[in-house]
Amino acid sequence: MTQHEVRQATKISRRWPIISGSVAIALAVVVGSIALIRGNLPFEADAEWMEEIVEHRNPVWEVPSLLMNYLGGGWFAYLLPVVIVIIFCVRKRFYTALFFGLSTALSAAVVQLLKGIYGRPRPEDILVVSDFGSFPSGHAANAATLVVCLGLIFARAWVWVVGVAYVVLMMLSRTYLGAHWVSDTVGGALVGLAVALIVWAPFARKLALESRR
Repeated sequence: MTQHEVRQATKISRRWPIISGSVAIALAVVVGSIALIRGNLPFEADAEWMEEIVEHRNPVWEVPSLLMNYLGGGWFAYLLPVVIVIIFCVRKRFYTALFFGLSTALSAAVVQLLKGIYGRPRPEDILVVSDFGSFPSGHAANAATLVVCLGLIFARAWVWVVGVAYVVLMMLSRTYLGAHWVSDTVGGALVGLAVALIVWAPFARKLALESRR
């Protein structure tokens, strides 16, 4: 990381209340708008997409979708962040570990809070067992949080490219399995993105210095 990038990160950390606050407000406006427009009901486009999915289901696509279901939820979704935090600690990147751990935990908490507030029912043609509340998608939020955090930490183009592809595949798999409506996955991805950015701003300078070291 160059000296210029460190200076930019320092500016971000100094302005973190404005940056994090703005992102938090934007997220609140988006999820609040969804509640005002449809309450806990899916959009018409959600229903149309689900009809197409159910009509064209194929065993060939079911296996990779179930794999994504495994990667994005259950015990693996809890274990992976812990392993990543441990790796950063072993490499003595403690602020990086703290940033990643806080982002992951806060993202999961926000998802559960919103699930309880919205109480949106899941699609009827679901192929997997899931918990209560369809909006937002926890799998999509977990994926987005993971990708944004790693993208900000390593700042490599290939990390972002692979990461975006992973998030998109996760979103598609959730609708294919009937676990979520499309808007659930979009909402989940936005939650993951927003939370990672909110937590990142105050840590930006520390992360830049650790990366440089």
